[in-house]
Amino acid sequence: MNSPNSRLRVAILISGRGSNMQALIEDCARADNPAEIALVVANKADAGGLARAGAAGIATAVVSHRTFADRAAFEAQIEEKLRAAGIQLICLAGFMRILSDEFVAAWRDRMINIHPSLLPSFRGLDTHARALAAGARFHGCTVHFVRPEMDTGPIIVQAAVPINSGDTPDSLAARVLSAEHRIYPLALRWIAEGRVRVENERAIVEGAVAAADLLINPRA
Repeated sequence: MNSPNSRLRVAILISGRGSNMQALIEDCARADNPAEIALVVANKADAGGLARAGAAGIATAVVSHRTFADRAAFEAQIEEKLRAAGIQLICLAGFMRILSDEFVAAWRDRMINIHPSLLPSFRGLDTHARALAAGARFHGCTVHFVRPEMDTGPIIVQAAVPINSGDTPDSLAARVLSAEHRIYPLALRWIAEGRVRVENERAIVEGAVAAADLLINPRA
């Protein structure tokens, strides 16, 4: 996706505190990481992640959806910020806006998201409470390429988290979030290293080494 002598320029879109954003920033700060976080865009001026990004010396921008007449105008402004920064890949990290089919199509296979469940199970919100209510034995998180339908797209990596008998939605969420902080940087690094390709709507990861509790699609 990027030339051998350049780093992949990445933008992170956020709406809140940016804990997954922070994990990405920290991993991309390593000298051996072929990706760099070049821009953080928030749709809320009070998003806590903006201060975190600023402290790391990363350019930030606020594009409030409330100031635009429609979603097309809102997304056009985001697109302008991305283009000006030379962005090659988007990471969604708690970005709480539904993106249009047109925007998603323009960034096909160049936009990834992290979701707090083992997709395709428990798409949408309140995943931890729903997993407990369903009596699931395992829960987890998924990094995937973005497609127009919410919480779908080729899966790059997942992490499985056992559900304990005394778990509450909050205790389960905390363990899943820790797993999110592990797999999102891995997925971004693999993409920047050119290890990930999409074939027939399946993400294939070549030559990546992962811990035993991580689930990836190996080379076919």
